[in-house]
Amino acid sequence: MTTSPKLSRGIVASGHPLVSGTAVDILQQGGNAFDAAVAAGFASCIAEPALTSLGGGGFLLARHGQRATLYDFFTDTPGLGLPDADLAPHFFPVTIQFPGSMQVFNIGHGSVAVPGNLKGFLHIHHKLGSMPLEEVLRPAVNMARQGIRINRQQAYFLNILKPIMTSTAEGSDLFSPNGRSLAENSVFRNPAFADFLERLPKNEGKDFYDGQLATRICRQMRQYDGLLTERDLSSYRVFERKPLTTSFDKYTLLTNPPPSFGGSLIIKALRLVEHLSLNDFKWGSPQYLLRLAESMRQIDTARAGKTSSDLASPDSWYLRTAATIRSFSRGTTHLSILDQHGDVASMTTSNGEGSGCMAPDTGIMLNNMMGEDDLHPEGFHTSPAGIRISSMMSPSLLLENGKPALVLGSGGSKRIRTAILQVLINVIDFGMDIDTAVLSPRIHWDGEVLQMEPGFPAASVERLRAVMPVNIWSERSMYFGGVHAISNKTGAADPRRGGAWLATV
Repeated sequence: MTTSPKLSRGIVASGHPLVSGTAVDILQQGGNAFDAAVAAGFASCIAEPALTSLGGGGFLLARHGQRATLYDFFTDTPGLGLPDADLAPHFFPVTIQFPGSMQVFNIGHGSVAVPGNLKGFLHIHHKLGSMPLEEVLRPAVNMARQGIRINRQQAYFLNILKPIMTSTAEGSDLFSPNGRSLAENSVFRNPAFADFLERLPKNEGKDFYDGQLATRICRQMRQYDGLLTERDLSSYRVFERKPLTTSFDKYTLLTNPPPSFGGSLIIKALRLVEHLSLNDFKWGSPQYLLRLAESMRQIDTARAGKTSSDLASPDSWYLRTAATIRSFSRGTTHLSILDQHGDVASMTTSNGEGSGCMAPDTGIMLNNMMGEDDLHPEGFHTSPAGIRISSMMSPSLLLENGKPALVLGSGGSKRIRTAILQVLINVIDFGMDIDTAVLSPRIHWDGEVLQMEPGFPAASVERLRAVMPVNIWSERSMYFGGVHAISNKTGAADPRRGGAWLATV
């Protein structure tokens, strides 16, 4: 079997400079892409506390040599062992004030799904890592114990989500110490999290999933009408799946397969707009934008009640109920890594908005995935316990003639698929470098209106207005996703979500 060519340097792109720095440091110490991804994943729980947590879930697309595997460690529906009568939503709404709008999120113990990030990180390190776990964890331990300065992007997230982050006494102590909210340049420390990470090499997470800590978490759940049980935690498994794959001339795209649906929708949309360059479409032209917008509208208005299991074929449709525009794009972050050996790690993780509930004495906020209407289009708690929840998250890899050409992914809830789609089109059809591909303005059909960032030709915008409702934003926004991408030469981190990319020296 042939191996990937050795590269002159490793490259990382993520949603935070400290996260990218952590991954690069691990690569420079001799670690591989998977050591770096796991280290960065733990570090992101400190650097991006409003977006991700060990109490959430995610996916990692790995290419090790010529073998590609999608590691699925997203959340499960809770309630194993509970009577059916108890499987009702016990969360409560919290209203968040955004500039120009308000939005309601569901939080509380009943919103917590079975978390997977911790087990996923440890599973990947065990299967693919090369460094001792203590060394992989050290950057996150130091950050949690010594503290980091909150940057502008994270200060914004924490301020917007303050009613959630501080909804319990433990959360308030952590995210609003001494009664003062964490603002830009505030020092954020999480010593309980540092203690928890220092214990991990000895217990390998067993305490969280099948030990005294699991018992304490579930005792708290019973006290406050949560659904998470000890059986949920002890039964949780990381799934290794074959990536969803499709080819476009010299390119091959690998992405997230079912039961998640984001990857399938990206492939379907790519098929609908295939061969733009052969039709002499120019980027930003009326013809291009009409075709792109129509592809988004077709997918959103697909009928026949398809489920996530119908998405095994790129030609399948999936029914998604149109929703109103959301100002906050869910607590999700992404990192892309290509190491010196040519191995790839593309990882997206999320904590929803967070439930507000903390796992006792760990500094870990648990997710609110059971209260996310985007993830439960048929209604809350309609699925039985123990089912892997579907997601729009789509860590992806584009190969060119069999070699890594673009490693990418995004946060942004329903905008994940359209953000990734447009970056792929920019590279495949319009030959853009990845920085231009990521920075170019984007559109998104929200079910009722075509949302557009500024920067498109006025004539094209007017042509679109003639056939569909259009809303032009005043500036680029995190609403349109945050695509952090790398090629085999350089990186591009999306400023919409405070991204940063770095390379080894």
